Amino acid sequence: MSKFIWTELDDQAVTAARALAMDSVQKVGNGHPGTAMSLAPMAYLLFQKWMRHDPADPKWQGRDRFVLSNGHSSITLYIQLFLSGYGLELEDLQSFRTWDSKTPGHPEFGHTEGVEATTGPLGTGLATAVGMAMDARYVRNLLDPTSAAGQSVFDHKIWVIAGDGCLQEGVTSEASSLAGHQELSNLVVLYDDNHISIEGDTAVSFTEDVLARYASYGWNVSHVEMLSNGEIDVTSLDLAIASAVAQSEKPTLIRVRNVIGWPAPNLKNTGKIHGAALGDAEVAATKELLGLDPAKTFEISTEVLTHARQVATRGRESHELWSAELSAWESKNPDSAKLYQRLAARELPTNWHEALPRFEPGTSVATRKASGDTINAMAQVLPELWGGSADLGDSNLTTIEHGGSFLPKSSAMSGAAEGGRIIHYGIREFAMACAMNGMALGGLTRPFAGTFLVFSDFMRGAVRLSALMDLPATYVWTHDSIGLGEDGPTHQPVEHLWSLRAIPNFQVIRPADANETATAWRIVMESNKPAGLCLSRQNLPVIDSAATTDVSLVSRGAYVISESSKAPEVILIATGSEVSIALSAQQTLESSGVSTRVVSAPCLEWFDSQDAQYRESVLPHAVTARVSIEAGVAQGWWKYVGSAGRCISLEHFGASAGADKLYSEFGITAEAVVAAAQEILN
Repeated sequence: MSKFIWTELDDQAVTAARALAMDSVQKVGNGHPGTAMSLAPMAYLLFQKWMRHDPADPKWQGRDRFVLSNGHSSITLYIQLFLSGYGLELEDLQSFRTWDSKTPGHPEFGHTEGVEATTGPLGTGLATAVGMAMDARYVRNLLDPTSAAGQSVFDHKIWVIAGDGCLQEGVTSEASSLAGHQELSNLVVLYDDNHISIEGDTAVSFTEDVLARYASYGWNVSHVEMLSNGEIDVTSLDLAIASAVAQSEKPTLIRVRNVIGWPAPNLKNTGKIHGAALGDAEVAATKELLGLDPAKTFEISTEVLTHARQVATRGRESHELWSAELSAWESKNPDSAKLYQRLAARELPTNWHEALPRFEPGTSVATRKASGDTINAMAQVLPELWGGSADLGDSNLTTIEHGGSFLPKSSAMSGAAEGGRIIHYGIREFAMACAMNGMALGGLTRPFAGTFLVFSDFMRGAVRLSALMDLPATYVWTHDSIGLGEDGPTHQPVEHLWSLRAIPNFQVIRPADANETATAWRIVMESNKPAGLCLSRQNLPVIDSAATTDVSLVSRGAYVISESSKAPEVILIATGSEVSIALSAQQTLESSGVSTRVVSAPCLEWFDSQDAQYRESVLPHAVTARVSIEAGVAQGWWKYVGSAGRCISLEHFGASAGADKLYSEFGITAEAVVAAAQEILN
């Protein structure tokens, strides 16, 4: 616990925080002032007393993490960063929600120092924090497994403020159930229970017993009632947090009752104060109630700000103590210290890729199988690699052999280990993806998560956040086409590839064969970028081409996998399982005198990032006879085949039958490719 003791100056700091929240929203004319006003004492107590953090070094590995799940109340966080001395100043609050400011409408990781995660889509922040807590346990068991609970330099807390909206979202139910099962005692959630959302009293839609629900998940729960005037009871909240920190068996949810917009005389406890400026008259009236001069804006005394920023001194002292403890640990654990230094630098071991498997041309291997073999090969040399799937490990082939199941100490399951590398997410796809984001935000590990490609729909909000935060999160999506066969159209992804390609800064990778899969995994691991590997259920021929193992080619995103006998008249562009179809069509076309180039395009995002000269070398403008082949909707392929081209695609849902039958019936065949090419030429 810090040396902080609440004084009159802290009351004044909270009052200033409330006024700054009103002023920031009033100046720009939009925002969410009400929650920030009522949460001011809660957030201030966390930052000043309970959180271990150093404003001078926001990336300090030993810090606690704070996630504002109800990200629309971003000004709550920005004001605490300002008061704590993270580099935000009054002018940053004055430019709230405006172009090029450090204080955007919702917190953005990588944009504002001190923001640990991008939040905004309600519920995803809490679910991401669950992943942070899982990651903290994995890291301490990887690097420092023998220290007593709470005594490792890698132990830290994950703090969350969440609102009614967060707890209504299904993803928090998924994630909280997982957190309770995992007994993540390093996770503390403060639930802002103000009973108000945009449509007014939450009783119109949300009347369940939240504490009973969380208790059933296996959480430690408590309730802090508000004071008679509607203000947060800081003393009782402090005691509730102390109780949460003292136990080491469960995650904690503390329900904190308060009145939104307190103490605005006319708008408090109404939906109107949730997401709109108060107006000049209400701001002035509220400031009078707070004992402030209504004529002044963005006011905070030097004395109060100096007092609040003493947290930086306490943070520096805590950081120095931690650094000494880290040095002592490094002396006693030189091998683990080297590993920690490598992980912190985001580096991979020298020649690590030599462990990757190679597959014999002429054999037949599903790319999901190749991915599974690659994961297990990488796991031998990369202890930071861990992950699992949404109850589909045997189908996604995401299980690290002999990796142990990531489970709490109390688990009686066979193979259970606190630091296990196999995560059993259960059937919780959205929470799984959010949690993986939280793990990636930890900065030391490389997580992956698997399910069927069709279920990427459940995960899309988290995938978008992976891309927005530019996190090294790897999605393993198997059963990538109608090739999964008999499960039928509910399980056959048709629109999903282009739906995912529409997400900026996200790499959608569909490898042609086993070797291209292993090569793609290498590129993903070395890029530290968000990516999704889309892999076949059915076996695919291992292509007899050295190109599939050539990183310099595969990393280009599209490359010539089989050149034409002379200057190409036709170019066939394919991905995944359809590359072998293109190669078969090439043989037929060449035998009939049509010089045909085949391009494997495992990742169009990589290809689009190449310079114009390279793109021209693969797809020369002079060759307008182009055919794309992919077992899904054509959509964006017209960009690559042009108006004179043709797309072999699937513009409708699939059906239940064997893969070969479906490909034949739906015209995704070498014969259809040949016919399309000849039609263009004729």
